[in-house]
Amino acid sequence: MKSPLQYLLGLILGVRNNMKTITKNNLSLYLFEDSVAITITEENITVGEPAQFIIDDCNSSNVVLHEGVSTPDDFMGHKYFYDGTTWSLNSDWVDPRIKEGE
Repeated sequence: MKSPLQYLLGLILGVRNNMKTITKNNLSLYLFEDSVAITITEENITVGEPAQFIIDDCNSSNVVLHEGVSTPDDFMGHKYFYDGTTWSLNSDWVDPRIKEGE
């Protein structure tokens, strides 16, 4: 079984059309192909069928699932806001691949 990180990287490195994004306060947290099963409950989110991983800090009371979206080519979690129509850059986003001071 793939780790959650491997699973996410495999999904976000592919085609950027017909995708799903999970947003919290319009901040796009996760990106998945539309074919990936996403189950949002009052307790958590299950990704995949069968389940590949569970997101415990998100649930039906604090996130929105948007389906059939086209995404920015340089998408990374927390980098963009999505309001259901338009993507906008998060001005507070810091690239985690760059070490402080570089």
